[in-house]
Amino acid sequence: MPRFTVHIRDEWLAVPCKDATNTIQWLGQEALKRYIKNKPDNGGIKDVKDAQFVVRRCQGLGLLDIDDTIEDVLEDNDFVELDGNSLTSTDLVNLGRGLYKIKLTLEAEKKVVQSRELLDTIVKENKVVYGITTGFGKFARTVIPVSKLKELQENLVRSHSAGVGNPLSPERTRMLLALRINVLAKGYSGISPETLDQMIQAFNASCLSFVPEKGTVGASGDLAPLSHLALGLMGEGKMWSPKSGWADAKYVLEAHGLKPISLKPKEGLALINGTQMITSLGAEAVERAEAIARQADIIAALTLEVLKGTTKAFDSDIHKLRPHPGQIEVALRFRSLLDSDHHPSEIAESHRFCDRVQDAYTMRCCPQVHGITNDTINFVKNIINTEINSATDNPVSFLIALDFLAIAVHELASISERRIERLCNPSLSELPAFLVNEGGLNSGFMIAHCTAASLVSENKVLCHPSSVDSLSTSAATEDHVSMGGWAARKALRVVEHVEQVLAIELLAACQGIEFLRPLRTTTPLEKVYELVRSVVKPWMKDRFMSPDIEAAHRLLLDQKASDIKWCPGSQVWNVAKPYIDKYKTEVIPESRPVSPTAFSLEPPVSQRKRCRHE
Repeated sequence: MPRFTVHIRDEWLAVPCKDATNTIQWLGQEALKRYIKNKPDNGGIKDVKDAQFVVRRCQGLGLLDIDDTIEDVLEDNDFVELDGNSLTSTDLVNLGRGLYKIKLTLEAEKKVVQSRELLDTIVKENKVVYGITTGFGKFARTVIPVSKLKELQENLVRSHSAGVGNPLSPERTRMLLALRINVLAKGYSGISPETLDQMIQAFNASCLSFVPEKGTVGASGDLAPLSHLALGLMGEGKMWSPKSGWADAKYVLEAHGLKPISLKPKEGLALINGTQMITSLGAEAVERAEAIARQADIIAALTLEVLKGTTKAFDSDIHKLRPHPGQIEVALRFRSLLDSDHHPSEIAESHRFCDRVQDAYTMRCCPQVHGITNDTINFVKNIINTEINSATDNPVSFLIALDFLAIAVHELASISERRIERLCNPSLSELPAFLVNEGGLNSGFMIAHCTAASLVSENKVLCHPSSVDSLSTSAATEDHVSMGGWAARKALRVVEHVEQVLAIELLAACQGIEFLRPLRTTTPLEKVYELVRSVVKPWMKDRFMSPDIEAAHRLLLDQKASDIKWCPGSQVWNVAKPYIDKYKTEVIPESRPVSPTAFSLEPPVSQRKRCRHE
């Protein structure tokens, strides 16, 4: 049955369609029906039938007529059309997950044909052109006879397949192959239509080469990993598919009715010269970073409730004075989850007139700390999306952005670990030590906090920039290299550690709620608590803790299976997001000018209170 993915207010909804003669209006209404399910007040949509909306293509943003039939203007989205210009990091991750197959646009096919015709002319005219009729690197001045050009390209791939280490996962290898296809689809690399079609067939059949994760220095791109990718497509080395598992590449291809690629002049170079290893891993890193950064706000808000903090630090007027986009957004998320005018909190009411003046930085400075992480993620994502759709047959050093990403996202774990300490320390939390009854007999979250601390410490080393290092290679012809492969791999490790630290904080905050019962927190945070309790029961006495941490980690990854493999979105974010969206639509920004008298950061002692109301 055909299905279409519809994007509404930052959510992606799959809509099955039995009859392709239905109209675009029908598709829009069906998508809206799915959107309003489980939304507070139906997401602000009173009646789907009367709802006014416009429908655009996701790629190209072309406006669709709501009276047109689906079959006339849309295609079944089992396929993603690649043109070398419009792929996004989100698309790439979904291709890696195996959600879609690939085909080229007609325009891309024409460009590939034109590019190949030009290259064939160069060969016929016996012109001396680097990498086509010459050797490589130090051998650039060695002219190769026409009779040896095929062997030249095969030797290039074989000799450059010198990586070491564990293979990339099937998901990451799919991303690597899909991204190389996208770059070749631009029509600037001289690949032949026949070879590119064979690559697409291999992707669609999930015939994936053995690609070691180590070996690239980012000189002329990711030569070793992409050579291993090409080697499997040539029927050499190892390959994997769901049907065959790991086996000799030629047998895996045969099992799927595919033939090995036979390289034409320049095609070996076209297959291996690019930054697709760095870029594909960077795309996953930035998508995961974006997801965990959103959820860090939710988890921190829950911790703030448990520690009986104030929301005054998130007042919009305060953040207008320093209007960094990420800071503004994070403060808004905190207000949307904690504002008592929208979500009364019995916990907040219980300490309304306490005598504390302000909270620790780890609570009241979340907008500033989390905010700059969000800004950095957006900066890096723009760079990654540019690189995804760039011709990279020559080195492009954008790895500094991946170093930025690792450093910025690490801050989420660093500040989270300090909040875990506050939750576990009775002198700071007014809760039982390590969040467990009968302390001494039970150790509670004592070592879970140590685990968080160890991950944060490991991240400090991983955040050392790859971009400050360079080693000369290829007999000094490539004498300043990027080390971008390591930048991407360690950025992914940092992000994973951040996810794990925040999973521990999420468990600790929910455990803190147990000691405040029967008081209840705000509605959205209660929903988050209920989600956690659906997979992890309260900690009444000591038990095997690792499975609980893994279960919480899966909630942050939107995973229900036992193996932790990341995919976009998360259950925690999906639970809280409707309330954040509803708050945004209901709260009208105040137009009054900001002045020193608009609010007081430190009111007179007689007026100090921990209330969310004025």
